[in-house]
Amino acid sequence: MLKEKVKPNNNLADTELVKRVAQQTPDETLQKLGSSPNGLTAEEVKKRLDHDGPNEVGTEKRNTKIHFLIESFFTPFTLVLLLLATISLFTDYLFVPANQKDLSTVIIMITMIIISGLTSFVQNVKTNDAVEDLLKMVSVTTNIRRNGRDQELPTKQVVVGDIINIHAGDMVPADIRLLKTKDLFCSSSSLNGESTPVEKIASKKPDADHLKDYLDYPNVIYEGTTVVSGSGTGVVIATGEHTVFGRLAKSISNNKVKETNFDVGIKNISKLLLIMTAIIAPLVFIINGLTKGNWLNALLFAIATAVGLTPEMLPVIVTSNLVKGSLEMSKHGTIVKKMNSIQNFGAADVLCTDKTGTLTENKVVLERHYNLNMKETPLVLRLAYLNSYFQTGMRDLMDKAVIDAAKNELDVKEIQQNYTKVDEIPFDFERRRMSVVVKQQDGKRILVTKGAAEEMLNCCDRLQIGEQVTPLTDEYKQRVLNHIDDLNQDGLRVVLLAYKNNPEEADEFNVDDEKELILTGFLAFLDPPKDDVKDVLRKLKLDGISVKILTGDNAAVTKSVAERVGLDTKYIYSESDFAGKNTQQIKQMVEQCSLFVKLSPETKAKIIRILKENGHTVAYMGDGINDTPAMKTADVAISVDTAVDIAKKSADIILLRKSLLILENGVRIGRRIFGNTMKYIKITLSSNFGNILSILVASTFLPFLPMLPMQLLILDLIYGTSCLSLPFDTMNNKYLEIPRKWETKKLPKFMFYFGPTSSIFDIITFALLYFWICPSAVGTSYAAASASQKAIFIAIFWSGWFIESLWTQEMVIQALRDPAVPFIKQHSSALVMLATIGAGLIGTALPYVPSWAKAMKFGHIPEYYLLVVLALLFLYIGLTTVVKHLYLRKERFLI
Repeated sequence: MLKEKVKPNNNLADTELVKRVAQQTPDETLQKLGSSPNGLTAEEVKKRLDHDGPNEVGTEKRNTKIHFLIESFFTPFTLVLLLLATISLFTDYLFVPANQKDLSTVIIMITMIIISGLTSFVQNVKTNDAVEDLLKMVSVTTNIRRNGRDQELPTKQVVVGDIINIHAGDMVPADIRLLKTKDLFCSSSSLNGESTPVEKIASKKPDADHLKDYLDYPNVIYEGTTVVSGSGTGVVIATGEHTVFGRLAKSISNNKVKETNFDVGIKNISKLLLIMTAIIAPLVFIINGLTKGNWLNALLFAIATAVGLTPEMLPVIVTSNLVKGSLEMSKHGTIVKKMNSIQNFGAADVLCTDKTGTLTENKVVLERHYNLNMKETPLVLRLAYLNSYFQTGMRDLMDKAVIDAAKNELDVKEIQQNYTKVDEIPFDFERRRMSVVVKQQDGKRILVTKGAAEEMLNCCDRLQIGEQVTPLTDEYKQRVLNHIDDLNQDGLRVVLLAYKNNPEEADEFNVDDEKELILTGFLAFLDPPKDDVKDVLRKLKLDGISVKILTGDNAAVTKSVAERVGLDTKYIYSESDFAGKNTQQIKQMVEQCSLFVKLSPETKAKIIRILKENGHTVAYMGDGINDTPAMKTADVAISVDTAVDIAKKSADIILLRKSLLILENGVRIGRRIFGNTMKYIKITLSSNFGNILSILVASTFLPFLPMLPMQLLILDLIYGTSCLSLPFDTMNNKYLEIPRKWETKKLPKFMFYFGPTSSIFDIITFALLYFWICPSAVGTSYAAASASQKAIFIAIFWSGWFIESLWTQEMVIQALRDPAVPFIKQHSSALVMLATIGAGLIGTALPYVPSWAKAMKFGHIPEYYLLVVLALLFLYIGLTTVVKHLYLRKERFLI
């Protein structure tokens, strides 16, 4: 058991715990938490996990099977069915004579509730399981010491008392009391908004005068903190909701998924439906109440009409669509973390990315290590090795290249034995350089710095060639820059190397020590373009996606790579080019340029904001700490599984390999998902709108209800069930070539074009049934019929409209899914074809199966009526094709 326990909902207790822990020695903290430097045992971990639960912030709803079951059966559709079943129980069974009792209607409705609820339940469970399986493919882990052995384990398995090892690029998984640190610099912007890294020191306790400022304690770090450089080891003091970040997230809903255009579109559709329902349902109620005189039946019919107007399968189809797409994307190496981002992925028309690893091989090689006379010397490589090997910050590909080159050319074991590290000044994106201080066996110290050209020249006042050290003049600075430019023209990325002997003693070295340095040489790196990237960029361009490079590298290197892969290099802007420009000028610059160089993380995010203001849907692909602001700003954030933790946490979509080809495949899948979702929304809304118009006309002119509420709901259920096949439909290639955005403002226009088209044939059907089919079957007109004949007349009418209405709804899927002529120049997938025709045949059979016909109060309609329906369908598809042509004269897209 823990000896000191965080109380769940008591902020004061949590703060007091942190204060006590910060003032304790490491040994005292370990003892209080029942832990040791070797970590916890597996048995102790299990106890704590059972007691505290997983290390997760529980503001998100936990989707259990019970939750899904309840949610599936409490929908507007099932609630209305339950209401109608209850009323039918009273009117058809409880309050009627024994010889008239009939439970068939109640049984049918209960069956419909079970079918509808179970369908939704199974789909939701499958969706949830698929999402969890996909997320397991993304490696978000923490280095934990258990039983004296360091191992990578899922972050949610962290418990209080665990010993955690952290390194540059990690996101701290819980609140931790540091036990040991080595040049550890952290950013806690998620907690205090400050992005400037602060050094954390395990041995340093907070000042007694500043105990209130617990976020600034030097020996405590909190969940959500990003490790910028260095390393450390600590013991976990709080997890999950008990962490400072967990309480903050819970109180301000900090972990809400960002709202996408998809979410906004669904909300707009809901508003549209509410408005239409608020107008039409009361209208249907009043018209039928006045014309038929039975206000109870009118109310039930109005309720059923309102349900009929709602695309009740929308949540199931949307989630089914997204999950199917996510599973397909996972087969191509793309893992979707946030389902609602898929639409933005397909809608993206601008992709912003760094060049390293995306356009290039991501295999950096140290090509040259020149002195200032442009000759390779061991001294330059030796100094570079000291800098790269002894730093504990986030080693990048250039550091690895230096270490690899030194292993081949130098005695690295001798260097490691003769030097020990004293301190380091970590890299940041403002200074664009980093330094280490090392000490030789004789006690002499040396500060070695490497970094970007201009920033390095600003902190050097001397230069060394051979053994000679001379002042660094402005003339020589220009000569150095000219050499760098020549190397850049060859596609080499260059950093400068400098040093200083015996820097002044200091407890902690900082940026002020990076001055009066001796410039000593050049390090030139090569990262060649990928073989396939030129072809992939061409495909992305054909897909309507423009690629923009946002990099911290210089113009010459970026231009060299861009030219090799076919990117436009006419305009190249750096951060300084935006200075003094007004908003309109900056918007134009961002629009016309494909290459942005020497950018800070903040400027990357600013460019993305401007692109969004210009009306673009922007995807950003990044894998480093410096990419996080841009990823959070973009419409869809893309990262890779090898990225630092903070990048993966910020991502909506994660690629298992850093490849534009994977990205291009994913974009096409995203567009297909969007297209199939829009098919259901547009087709169903227009179809339902047409039915409502037909109901209004029929209610006004017919002396009886055009359809019973139960029949209307069964019609809606059969159609909705057939639509579950739409996620498995195909999209034509032309559709996939163009980014599509949510434009719900055009939905009413679509409805007003195609809804009345189906209503025309409904009204024709009404006339044929009322003046020909039903009188022929009964032997007389409705007006002249007896009471029993009228009942048969009405039942046959219901059968006739039910069959025709269902077939037109099913055929409108085939007609409106593509701009081309259905069944001739375009056709759906086999599954959609089977579902739509199968649903029509099932609906057609209902009036002809005696038991079902009796239960649903259908009359036996003459078989020749089916030929009439077939003829009407041919005419309907023809008219719909003409209306499509007229619609597309003014609109660019059908779906």
